[in-house]
Amino acid sequence: MRRREFLQAAAAVPFLGRSSSSCILLLLAGGPSHLDTWDMKPNAPSDIRGPFRPIRTNVAGIEISEIFPRMAKQAHRFALIRSVHHIAPPHHEASVETMLTGLPARRTPAFAAHALDGSPLVSEKYGLNPFGQRCFQALRLVESGERFVTVDMFDEIFDEITWDVHGWGPFSPISCYRDVVGPMYDMAYSALLDDLSDRGLLKTTLVASMGEFGRTPKINPSGGRDHWPHCFTIQMAGGGIRGGQIYGSSDATGSEPRDRPVTPANLAATIHKSLGIPEPGAAPLHQLFT
Repeated sequence: MRRREFLQAAAAVPFLGRSSSSCILLLLAGGPSHLDTWDMKPNAPSDIRGPFRPIRTNVAGIEISEIFPRMAKQAHRFALIRSVHHIAPPHHEASVETMLTGLPARRTPAFAAHALDGSPLVSEKYGLNPFGQRCFQALRLVESGERFVTVDMFDEIFDEITWDVHGWGPFSPISCYRDVVGPMYDMAYSALLDDLSDRGLLKTTLVASMGEFGRTPKINPSGGRDHWPHCFTIQMAGGGIRGGQIYGSSDATGSEPRDRPVTPANLAATIHKSLGIPEPGAAPLHQLFT
C-alpha cells in the first residue's frame, strides 16, 4: 500500500472552528506489535512474549520494550492506551479507514518541504531517514501555525522494512524491531517531544501515535506475528494529556482488552477534545487529561 493510499483511505470530517491547539498524528503503517513494544508480557510462554525484554522507564510501574531506550526516559510525557480494539477486517486498508474515520480533514504531509517556504533544513537528532525528517518538519509546520499535521512513517508496506512483521517475504522479520524500526521510531519520537517541550508547544500540541492494528499474540511458524485488530496499544502525549499513565489493559496474552476497552471513535473524540473543537458522537477518554 502506497503512502498516498494510506492517507486517503479514510473519509475525514471538516476541521470545524478555530483553535489554538494542534495535533501531530504519527501513522505507524504496518501495525506495530503491542507485545514487542508497549504492552509486553514477560511472564507469558516464549511463543507469546517474543524475543525482546522489557525495560523500566522514568515512571515507576511503567515498562516498555528494550528497543526504545530513549522513550523510556520520556514516559513522564506520554500516555499508553493499551486497550484499543476494532472490528474491521484485519487488512491494512480497511483498518486504516477505521482508525482515521472522524479525524479532522486538514492533513498536511509533514515531509513536504515546500510547506516550509522552500526551507531544506534537516535535523540530525531526528535521524537521517524519511520518518525522522518528516517528524522534524511536522514540528516546523506546527510552529508555522498548522493545526493538524500527519506523518506517515513509511511510504510502502510491501518490500520495505516496516512494523508488518509476518516473518516471511515480502514482509519484515521481527528482528527489524531491534535493528531498524525500533531505533528509527525511538530517535524521532523522543526528539519531537523534546523539541515541542523546549519550545513551549507540548502543552498545546497533541502527539498521537497509532498503527492500524496490533499483531497476533502467538508467534507464527515463520517467527513473526500476523494482523490482530482485537487489542493493541497507541500513545498520546501533550495537548493536555497527562503523561506517565496507562489507560486500560489487555489480558494475560495481549489477546483482548481486559478493562476500559477503547474504540477508534473514542480516540477521534479524544483528539477533538484536545484540539478544542466539536467532538463526534463517541465519548472522549476524559481520564487522560490533566
